[in-house]
Amino acid sequence: MRAVSRPDPGFDEALRGTSWNALVPDARPEIIAWPTTVEEVVEAVNGAREAGRQVAVRSGGHSWSANHVREGATLIDLGGMDSILEINREARTAIVQPGCHGSDLVAELVAQDLFFPVGHCIGPALGGYLLQGGFGWNGRVYGPACQSVRALDVVTADGEIVRASADSHPELYWAARGSGPGFPGVVVAFHIDVYELPREIVNCAYVYPEEVLDEVFTWAGEIGHDIPPQMEFQILTHFAHDGTKEIVVAGPTFADTEEEAREITAVLQGCPVVERAKFGFPYVPVGMEEMFGAVNAQYPDDHRWAVDNMWTNAPAPELIPGVREIVDTLPAAPFSHTLWLAWEPGHPDCPEREEMAFSVEDDTYIAAYGVWDDPGLDGANERWATERMEAMEHLATGIQLADENLARRTGRFMTDANYERYDQVRDRYDPDGLFCTWASRP
Repeated sequence: MRAVSRPDPGFDEALRGTSWNALVPDARPEIIAWPTTVEEVVEAVNGAREAGRQVAVRSGGHSWSANHVREGATLIDLGGMDSILEINREARTAIVQPGCHGSDLVAELVAQDLFFPVGHCIGPALGGYLLQGGFGWNGRVYGPACQSVRALDVVTADGEIVRASADSHPELYWAARGSGPGFPGVVVAFHIDVYELPREIVNCAYVYPEEVLDEVFTWAGEIGHDIPPQMEFQILTHFAHDGTKEIVVAGPTFADTEEEAREITAVLQGCPVVERAKFGFPYVPVGMEEMFGAVNAQYPDDHRWAVDNMWTNAPAPELIPGVREIVDTLPAAPFSHTLWLAWEPGHPDCPEREEMAFSVEDDTYIAAYGVWDDPGLDGANERWATERMEAMEHLATGIQLADENLARRTGRFMTDANYERYDQVRDRYDPDGLFCTWASRP
C-alpha cells in the first residue's frame, strides 16, 4: 500500500492533493495512506489504532472545509477505490466503491437507461456525498441520496469487515445515512437502488438584473410550496461577464414525457417581472453531460473557497434583507455566488423519509459561496461566509453537511434525539474515538 509520512519528501504536495479546495487547513496528518483493496483499508485502520493515531477518511476531497485534514491523524485516502463493482439492470441495484465519482456512475447508468441522484458537480465521489445525505440531480423525487442506500460494507474500528443494513448492524446502517464525516467506520462499498432514467430532461432559465432582486425572491417564496418535485427550482446570484451582478432563475426538470416537462417548466414564465429578464431560454432538452457542465462552470478547480449555508422555512420578506446583504458583499471574483433552492420536503409528491441519522431539512435552502485566488484575502473572505450566515441564524432551522462550515460556525444538521442516538452508536462501534468526527465536535 502506498503511504507517505510527514518527514517524507513530497508530503506537503500530497496533502494538498487530497483537497479540491485550495484553501487547506493548517492541520497536518502524520501519515497519508492510499489503499486500493479492502484488505489494505483494514491494514491502515489497524496500523493507526496500534500507533495511537486517529483516522480521518477522504473519498473525493470535495469537502469545502477539508474535514479529512486532521492534526496527527492517519488520513486514509480512498480515491483509488473508485470502481463500479456491479450494475444489476433487472434488479435496479448497483454496488459502488467510495471513490467512484458520481458523474462516472451516471454515465454508466444512462447507457442502460438507468439513473441515480448523484451530486451536481463532476468531481465529488460517492463516499462523502452519500454519508452526509446527498442532495443531487432529481433529488426532490428520490429524496436525499442516502435514502437509496440499502447496505454498506464497513471496516470498523477493530478492523472487522461488516455489512450494515436494516437487518444486520442496523444502528451502523442508521448512522451511515446522515452522520457524514462523523461516521464511525470506513465504508468500502455502497449497495444502492437505482432508477429508470427520466425520459425528458430539460433545462430552462431566465436571467434578471440585480435591480429586481426583491421582486424575484418574493415571487420565489410565494410559489415554492407548489413547485412539482420534478423541478429543481433555484436562484443563482453571481457576477455577469461585465462585472455587474445578475440573478439566474433556473428550473432543471426531469419528467416522463415532453408534455409533462413543458407544463412544469412553464412555472418560470410566471415571474411577475419576466418582461425585465435580460434573456431566457424557456425549454432546452439536454443530456446529463450538459447538466453537469452547466453546474461545473460555477465551480472551477484550483480556487480558494469559503462556504456556509442554512435551511429555513421563514417567509421571503424576512429572508430578503439577509439575501441582499450576501449579494451586496459577494467577494469580488467571477465565481462567487449565492444559491436559493426550493427543496420543500413536505410536498405531497415527495417521498416520505426513512428512519436515518439525516433528519434536518426544510422548505428553502440558502448558501453563500465565496471564491478567490489571492491568499491575502483568506481571512476576510472566510469571515464573509461565516458572518453572513450568522446574521441570518435567527431565521435558520439548521444546515446541511454538503456545504458545512463547522470548523468556524456550529450548525445543527441532526435533531437532538438523533445526536443522542449517534453518540450511542459511536460509543458502541468506536468507544475509543479512533475515527475523527465532524470539526465542531472533539
